[in-house]
Amino acid sequence: MALRVHLLACAFGLGSWVAVNGLWVELPLIVNALPEGWELPSYLTVIIQLANLGPLLVTLMHKLRPGRLNERAVIYSILSIGIASCILLVFFWDKTTVVAGASHSTAFFIITFFLSLVDCTSSVTFLPFMMQLPAKYFTTFFIGEGLSGFIPGVIALAQGVGMAKCVNSSHTSGNHSDEVVWSSQTQYLPPNFSTEVFFSFLAAMMCISLAAFVGLNRLPRTYELSTENLVPDTVGSVSSGLDNPAVETDGKKSEQEGEEKSKPLLAEPQYSISKLGFMYLLVFWINALTNGLLPSVQTYSCMPYGNLAYHLSAALASVANPVACTIAMFFQNRSLMFLCVLTVLGSGFGGYNMAMAALSPCPLLRGSALGEAIIVLSWLLFTGTLSYVKVMVGVILRDRSHSALVWCGAAAQMGSLVGSVTMFPLVNVYQLFKSGDFCNTRHFEENHEDQRVVSPQQLFSILTLQTES
Repeated sequence: MALRVHLLACAFGLGSWVAVNGLWVELPLIVNALPEGWELPSYLTVIIQLANLGPLLVTLMHKLRPGRLNERAVIYSILSIGIASCILLVFFWDKTTVVAGASHSTAFFIITFFLSLVDCTSSVTFLPFMMQLPAKYFTTFFIGEGLSGFIPGVIALAQGVGMAKCVNSSHTSGNHSDEVVWSSQTQYLPPNFSTEVFFSFLAAMMCISLAAFVGLNRLPRTYELSTENLVPDTVGSVSSGLDNPAVETDGKKSEQEGEEKSKPLLAEPQYSISKLGFMYLLVFWINALTNGLLPSVQTYSCMPYGNLAYHLSAALASVANPVACTIAMFFQNRSLMFLCVLTVLGSGFGGYNMAMAALSPCPLLRGSALGEAIIVLSWLLFTGTLSYVKVMVGVILRDRSHSALVWCGAAAQMGSLVGSVTMFPLVNVYQLFKSGDFCNTRHFEENHEDQRVVSPQQLFSILTLQTES
């Protein structure tokens, strides 16, 4: 019986963030097909922030009408919406409409909003439901939640979306002469399986999560806890992406615990107001980087090195996040100095990624294997180090108090919002970041002399001038 519940809890956790994680790792293939091109990630960061309307509505219902919200019905609804949205993506992800005289991926954006709504709302509904089960199943649930990012990343690696080759093409110059102009164009090879198959895989994972939820609801109810008192405490921490530290929240707190808030828990050191403020600032900064600033320009940072570099950066970063969270569960270092050093180190990797995006379409070491390896490793370490810091700050604040976790969630959401809103106009309005064709730019850098159309008379004149000089 226990093994069955563990499997159901893990499968239930798969549906938490699998849709959004799947979209991010599939972007290397999608950006080449949709009209937004390299600007597409900046749109997605804003859409995901707008989807936080779901958790807000759930929180308001618990505050204004306590006990009136049927959480099981909400979970059934959002999982069904997630399955329907993934199925719609299979058929409509590449359909475009003309808006304000330009072609836009309207269907893709609308479906992405509903997928984001599902995943964001799952953060404030899945955990309260899991509180009804014994605490030993929480770890299994979070393993499933981590797999919701790990599995799509592995599947994307198997898909091989990053393969591209440069094809030479020729055409006449069009000036009533016979000169032939040679140019290089990027041709993307078909992946091992299509985007439609990948979205079908996401729909299947959502179906597994729904089936697991049905199975959990049919278990004998030996442990019953009131979710009404749990949601206000978990909303802030869950929406911030710091779910793991909030797992051990006890929904049946007594008034006596309020008197002990100022006392150290489990012999943990008491942190001053300034140190707490510093931790909130860390959370704000890290979430601004990881959820807004850097994801908006990942295409500009990686695509100049080739589609393979972008593909590996997106997929491996998706894998690095749950791996870093798992490491934080077993190897905990609560030293603020250590966490500060890691934050500076991760910010340094983020700064390199941003600098390469600013130099697009001709960043450093472009066209070399070393440049590709550095950009992939930089994104991997950027995600891994800052994910570890986020989890550890959450662990510290959990032991401080539950109100501290709420403020932590507020800082995280504010950082994500500020990061995404800041980058959207820079990318789409002011167009500070430039896109370019991988092969055309490389061909110009390496063989720019071959791109010139020179008539025999002009060539004779050039040679004569060089001889005279």
